[in-house]
Amino acid sequence: MNSESAAERIDTSKPHPARRYDYWLGGKDNFPADRESADAVAEAFPTVRLAAVENRNFLRRVTRYLAAEAGIRQFLDIGAGLPTAGNVHEIAQGIAPESRIVYIDNDPIVLVHARTLLNSAPEGRTAYIDADLRDPDRILDHPDLRATLDLNQPVALMLVAIMHFFTDDTKPYELVRTLCEALPPGSHLVMSHATNDYLEDEDRARTTEANQRSGVPFQLRSSAEFTKFFSGFELVAPGITSVTDWRPDEYRPQPRAEAISMLGGVAHIR
Repeated sequence: MNSESAAERIDTSKPHPARRYDYWLGGKDNFPADRESADAVAEAFPTVRLAAVENRNFLRRVTRYLAAEAGIRQFLDIGAGLPTAGNVHEIAQGIAPESRIVYIDNDPIVLVHARTLLNSAPEGRTAYIDADLRDPDRILDHPDLRATLDLNQPVALMLVAIMHFFTDDTKPYELVRTLCEALPPGSHLVMSHATNDYLEDEDRARTTEANQRSGVPFQLRSSAEFTKFFSGFELVAPGITSVTDWRPDEYRPQPRAEAISMLGGVAHIR
């Protein structure tokens, strides 16, 4: 991993989803272009910061479920983003220290900080790969992935808050299917996705315009469109829900689904 070359590749003049998400979560690894893009979205969707937090909480709850209840010991987290508290390997290895995790992202600033994602428990292993979901074969054939994960054993494929950056012309369903077909029976698909289910026509138009102005490709999808990603797989209860309603923590109040506008689901790949 060459952090110096990664730093040289960082383009601070264009917004990137990972850095924009970092800004919404209160992080410091973002630049004016990222903040301007994020603020443009927030003008139309004022609760976007809450949505980012709740999406992260969904990731943590799902990881706990997979490690503690489903017995998953391998995780492929694509679109991992900048490290923050409660990364997948920290949660999974806290339950099963032998867990193995591969993180994928295409933002060079994430690569600069990737050493945080490589702080594995000695019994397990983590790896970070600088790659793009648009090239799934490169991800699947990468030697670091093959050295970390055994693709003959179940893997949790985690596509959390990433597929809404893939508009229909990029063939998002085919990308997800290619990744899932490489995984053995017993694997799981984890996804969350921004939705237009809770938006009135006027709000939908305003949100679409704000996303176009933000400079980051983005496509809201309905529950039916999101569910299509799981076609042929067995959804884990409670099925497709708001991320706040997917096995929520009982001790904390849940925000309204329309304030989050994010769907989540987990499916068993048989």
